[in-house]
Amino acid sequence: MNTTRTQRIADIIEKRRPLAEKIAVVEVSLKSLAVALGDLQERRDRLMTQVDDPSVGVLQEIDLAGISKKIQEESRLLAILRERFGRHTLNIGVVGLMGQGKSTLLKSLSGLTDNEIPALEGGACTAVRSTIENIVGDTTAEVTFHSEDSFLQEVILPYYAELGLKDRPSTLDAFANQEFSLSSASGATDEKMFMHLRDDYHANLKQYRYLLKSGIPQEQPIKKEEIPEYVIQKRDAQDRLTTFKHLAVRSVKIFCAFKNADAGKIALVDVPGMGDSRLGDEKLLLKTLGEEVDVVLFIRRPDPLRYQWQPVDTQLYDTAAKALNDLPSRSFMILNHSLRTNNLQACETLKTSIDTIKVVRSEIADCSNPEDANRVFDLVLDHLAIHINDLDKRYAKACQNRLIALHHEIKSWLVKARPALAQYSGESRQFRSLFNKLLQDIINGMVDLKDELFFQREEIDPYFQAAVNTALQNCENHKGIPTENEIKNRSRDLEFKGSYQAIYRVYVAELRTHLSQQFLSLDQGLAESINQMKSSVTDVLVTKGRLEELTQVRGTEFLQFMADLLAERQNKLELGFRTLSDFEFSYGGSLLPLIRRHLEGLLQSDLNNPTSEAKNPQPESNPLVEPANATEVRSNLEALHKKAVENCQQTLDNWLKAPSRVRYYMVAEFIDRILYAKDMKSEWEILLSEEDIRIKVWPEFRDLARRKQVQQDWLNAVEKVSELNQLSGIMFIN
Repeated sequence: MNTTRTQRIADIIEKRRPLAEKIAVVEVSLKSLAVALGDLQERRDRLMTQVDDPSVGVLQEIDLAGISKKIQEESRLLAILRERFGRHTLNIGVVGLMGQGKSTLLKSLSGLTDNEIPALEGGACTAVRSTIENIVGDTTAEVTFHSEDSFLQEVILPYYAELGLKDRPSTLDAFANQEFSLSSASGATDEKMFMHLRDDYHANLKQYRYLLKSGIPQEQPIKKEEIPEYVIQKRDAQDRLTTFKHLAVRSVKIFCAFKNADAGKIALVDVPGMGDSRLGDEKLLLKTLGEEVDVVLFIRRPDPLRYQWQPVDTQLYDTAAKALNDLPSRSFMILNHSLRTNNLQACETLKTSIDTIKVVRSEIADCSNPEDANRVFDLVLDHLAIHINDLDKRYAKACQNRLIALHHEIKSWLVKARPALAQYSGESRQFRSLFNKLLQDIINGMVDLKDELFFQREEIDPYFQAAVNTALQNCENHKGIPTENEIKNRSRDLEFKGSYQAIYRVYVAELRTHLSQQFLSLDQGLAESINQMKSSVTDVLVTKGRLEELTQVRGTEFLQFMADLLAERQNKLELGFRTLSDFEFSYGGSLLPLIRRHLEGLLQSDLNNPTSEAKNPQPESNPLVEPANATEVRSNLEALHKKAVENCQQTLDNWLKAPSRVRYYMVAEFIDRILYAKDMKSEWEILLSEEDIRIKVWPEFRDLARRKQVQQDWLNAVEKVSELNQLSGIMFIN
């Protein structure tokens, strides 16, 4: 026995159950959310007739009926997912048009006979949806009968809708007492459909009505030999029904031992053959695949003379795809090789020409041959065992993503709903006046600052100049050049063996590193210049923009705080604040390459490879002439130091105005980002209209009288939805 596959299937089923339990919890959360949304919608509808105020226009835009419908649909799909993951079997659906050998395949796989699964010539003989479950033991069955209500809703009324019939019955008695005439139908298809309603269901109602009970559909266990009574439809030579119990049957479950002993916890789901004029086959297919099936087997028996894929084949596939996600990864095509009709060539042709119908694989098999049928069945079972976990994850993830999107959509609606009645107490009008003045104050303050920086942009930056002066002074005060005695003593180290040329090269390299270190302090000057600009911006926002009570921090930290605050609220102002708070004008990113070019050009320790200013030196001024004693070493180092500092100073003098220019351009960019970019006024309004921000910006709002009760009730209803609209309440997978 293939215990690995059997055990794997059992493990998959076992792992599904905790997920089904989590989904059940999410269903409860959605139900509560739907109730709260319904209450909010009803409150909104009442207010529409009560509030004679500009608030009416806002309320008109807050129509949550569409959201409620989405919740209903997602709840329906969640229930399907929960049922799928809660099943104790993996289910394989068998789908095919009438007469393709579907029932023959089911018999070969299950070991059942024509009595339980009719496969008779001349028509669609399987009359009800059946599930065949693999068990150890004797064959038994369970029949589920329609209730009176489900029979009307699922079987009878769809005929009335499709045929356009009037006087739709509301009870079974009303249906029994109606009269039908052929004039009620039009066209050949409608006429045949009408015949099913009139001659099968209506004319024979007395034959099966006793099986239809009030309340909910009833289940009844039956013996193996009783199965034919409930699943087979038989007709006489005049095409009149001679069996009737199947008309009252909603579904049948058959429990038997499959011929394939390695099948494990598997069930085959048989959908009645598509292709006759009985109404509801397509809906039954959609319902069955969507709710009960993990993998689909499409059955096609090609005609030995006229074989090609037909539009009806792709239509059947497309119908199935509506119900079952990832159908290309969940379906197989079985081309039924009939020895009686000798259609092998037709099967091979269709197998090579399948393109628009995407399946895991297509296989040619004689469905009447149990050995051949089980060969294909093994392929399907292996696919299930290996891939169903990933397919389940994708299916669940798609459902989870829709719920997350719904969560954000509701959240977006709540943003509109919260301030809907703000004007009802006059608060909104006051806000509008205060907001317009505040925004203009911010604009004036920021533009004044920009103008000030514009006139300063060609001035030497005092913070950077101070840092430059300090660095140059340190270069003079701390030259890092050794005394002659230090030079003599070090040259006598074993490492240098008394060579002044060797020790000189080392001192040149050390002088370069020493000078380079002196200029690193320039970074602080650049930072102080930029921080001063950030502080000036903060001062405008805190004083003119009245944002002082949002936080106690100032300068760069204030800008960082605002950027984080705006990010949490998904406000587009974040970009401007984040750009300015993160901006740094660093020594390493601007001046370091220029300083290093001077130092490395002059302070080249390799006498044979001079660079930059050290190339082609004049004999009388070349500091790199090989020194012969300590005095010459020190003299050369002094000359190198002086030249290097002079060159660096010349470069730095050219950069003294750069920070002033950068400050101006960064403030100009900041103004564009938070004031002049598209929709920035709206973003400021959204931010400042939020309750926790507004009361900190304008003390006037703290002194307002308590809102009218209707306004508070509205906010309470909105918050109730918000409390229930939590991601944690709808998450069932990571």
